[in-house]
Amino acid sequence: QVQLVESGGGLVQAGGSLRLSCAASGRSISDYVMGWFRQAPGKEREFVATIDKNDGNTMYADSVKVRFTISRDNAKNTVYLQMNSLKPEDTAVYYCARAWRGGNAQYPFEYDCWGQGTQVTVSS
Repeated sequence: QVQLVESGGGLVQAGGSLRLSCAASGRSISDYVMGWFRQAPGKEREFVATIDKNDGNTMYADSVKVRFTISRDNAKNTVYLQMNSLKPEDTAVYYCARAWRGGNAQYPFEYDCWGQGTQVTVSS
């Protein structure tokens, strides 16, 4: 079974940047679609971005398009989320996840393995 550990969260001012990392252990993630989700207090978990196993296709939520970039380094068994031009509404716990299906997986039920999350707080 794979374990996913997110890091890189923190407090940043609006307009700033953060880079989240998701390190996998126990099993290679190279054959899996990977994704990032986020959950703000009192809200449901929402899709942020996904990347296919060959790094040839990515998909983003409309709210983060252009500002966020998902990438992966299969040699390091790690997935990244570069977040630029951060806004207060980006404040949430960010989760990395591994999909059990291929393609553009954008719903939580399409993922079977989750990290513990990392807090991102954007001040205005």
